[in-house]
Amino acid sequence: MDFNVDKDGYYGEFGGAYIPEILYSNVKNLRDSYLENMNDPEFRKEFDSLMKDYVGRPSPLYLAKRLSEKYGAKIYLKREDLNHTGAHKINNTIGQILLARRMGKTRIIAETGAGQHGVATATVCALMDMKCIVYMGETDIARQSLNVFKMEMLGAEVIPVTSGNKTLKDATNEAIRDWCCNPSDTHYIIGSVVGPHPYPDMVTRFQSVISEEIKKQLQEKEGRDYPDYLIACVGGGSNAAGTFYHYLNDGRVKLIAVEAAGLGVDTEETAATIHLGKTGIIHGSKTYIMQTEDGQIIEPYSISAGLDYPGIGPLHANLADKKRAKVFAATDDEALEAAMELTTLEGIIPALESSHALAAFPKMKFKKDDVVVLTVSGRGDKDMDTYVNAIKNNKI
Repeated sequence: MDFNVDKDGYYGEFGGAYIPEILYSNVKNLRDSYLENMNDPEFRKEFDSLMKDYVGRPSPLYLAKRLSEKYGAKIYLKREDLNHTGAHKINNTIGQILLARRMGKTRIIAETGAGQHGVATATVCALMDMKCIVYMGETDIARQSLNVFKMEMLGAEVIPVTSGNKTLKDATNEAIRDWCCNPSDTHYIIGSVVGPHPYPDMVTRFQSVISEEIKKQLQEKEGRDYPDYLIACVGGGSNAAGTFYHYLNDGRVKLIAVEAAGLGVDTEETAATIHLGKTGIIHGSKTYIMQTEDGQIIEPYSISAGLDYPGIGPLHANLADKKRAKVFAATDDEALEAAMELTTLEGIIPALESSHALAAFPKMKFKKDDVVVLTVSGRGDKDMDTYVNAIKNNKI
């Protein structure tokens, strides 16, 4: 079975492009040209050069000895937290800004939850001298103030969103409205593997630099280019898509995705879309969505601003549906404990998103010679206020 996208933009039954008429030509132009541009030797040359000299790739694949000892396997950490701007998001924004420039766009819009995608977008807009508008929910602005300051310092206009529960879904709604009003000069840099085709595939391909490097690095360290397990957190799912990409059709590799359970999958305060969602359409794509019986979106909740999305990328919906990926749900408390464990055992403070991936370890049983790769998608600087409050309140 092939787990990649088909020619119509579907992963199994999930995906597609459900868009208003006003965006049709924009999305069609992107769909018709993204692969041609990405495969152009000049484009690749500029992209690879920026990845190396600006982002600082390849990111290290680090053997976490104390973590390995604790869980009885060879655990490697893919250190996306060491990228410029502190997360994997920069891989995609560099790719998309190069595409936008080729398509003659002069204005960039983006949505952001945790702020990492917003910072990465503001960064590449500063680099390429393009106007940048970032939509961000008021709730996320309050809990990610450091990233808001960074975006503004980089020259972006951060627009607070006050609808819904004022988080990622609502920011995405506003960004799409903006795009509908300004289709000719504006490119929307979507930060995850969501939205209408070709976005899920395009973002996955830009993020696939992660799995491409894992293959080479494992060959060097282990004498084989594949692990037994790949682990990543999923909200929309871009770091997981990039981590899994070169192994999607390799049955030797077990794929583990970890979503945010919030206060628990049996509560109303959760963002465990794959566990609880039903098929529907959100932001131009058919996928699993947390929704009521009559199709109203249920507001998601997670301690992590980057994982509280009520949908999931169609790639991940299909991987779960076809049982290609095993999906865990980690609660806020489990994520906080996992963050402290990595910090005390390895001296690495992870982003709260990555902490959810780390929370998979206590739920798994490994064999001694298993090779495990977990993607640390971001660094914990942006979450220090949350960590400080958790420590003060004896949560960790």
